[in-house]
This record gives sequence, structure tokens and C-alpha cells, in this order.
Amino acid sequence: MTLEIVKITEMHRYASGLGRVLADSVTDGAAISFMQPFTAQEGARWFETSVFPDVAAGGRVLFGALKDGEVVGTVQLLIAMPPNQPHRAEIAKMIVHPGSRRQGIGRRLMLAALEEARARKKTLVTLDTRTGDRAEPLYASVGFEVAGVIPDFAFDPDGSALHPTTYMYMKL
Repeated sequence: MTLEIVKITEMHRYASGLGRVLADSVTDGAAISFMQPFTAQEGARWFETSVFPDVAAGGRVLFGALKDGEVVGTVQLLIAMPPNQPHRAEIAKMIVHPGSRRQGIGRRLMLAALEEARARKKTLVTLDTRTGDRAEPLYASVGFEVAGVIPDFAFDPDGSALHPTTYMYMKL
């Protein structure tokens, strides 16, 4: 097995793989803004219409984790911030396919995004995550600290309950 973390610039080449990772993760219960049922085609369309244009415009960097050439994870670094926040970046949609978790892929994606933030002279990186989510310890392990928790922030993907979200930050 070979695992490679890449910046995705040939966006349409990876749309279906990214859509599959997104859809399978939502089906598995990931709280990443989407509701069940959610298909791989809907995921690919979301990347094509919401993410790829911003990548092309320079507003975000899209990373992919490729295992033997197949997309198994992704993370985005949002770099286009308001005029009073040029020093800040935000982590978004850190997703590892359910069948590829617990292999260090999430850590490698996060480290690549943080390295990119440093290269762009960002001094603060923020993110939010469902409180108690399996990714929360990963974020803490790479240096993120809890800023606070907001109750009843969003619905779980199956619509059964509201969950809190934890805001985290890291000074670079």
C-alpha cells in the first residue's frame, strides 16, 4: 500500500472519489454539514460546485489522501479570510473514509494542511467539530486547543438529535 497526500488541482479527476468519501462518511454518521440519505453523486456535485471554484480562485487549498491512487481522505484549508483576518486560516471538511480510518491518514492530512498554513504565513488556524467526535482527540494531538463549545449547534446526519460543536484553535 502506498499513501500519498496531494494538493488537488486536477479537480475533476478526483470529483467522484471525493464524492464517495463524503457520502460514505455521512452514511457512517459523520457530522460534516450534510444529511442522510446522501449519495456519492451529490457529494461529487458539491465538490464541483462549492469547493472546486474556490480552489481555482485561490480561496482554499484542497488536499487528498490517495491510497494506491484512490481517494480515501480529504481536508481543506480555507485561506481567503476577511480583510481584518489575513493572519488566519480555517480547517474544513477533514474526512477519512470509514474503511480507511485508524491508519494515520487523518494525522497526515492535518499536518499537510498546517504545513501549508505556515508556508502562507498564517499564524492562527481554527476549526470546529462535533463535540466528542472521534476526530477531536486527533485535533488536540496535533496542537489544537479548545476555545469553547456551542450547544445544539447542528443536527446529526440522521436528523435524530442536535449536537454541540467544539471550536478549536492553534497558534502557529
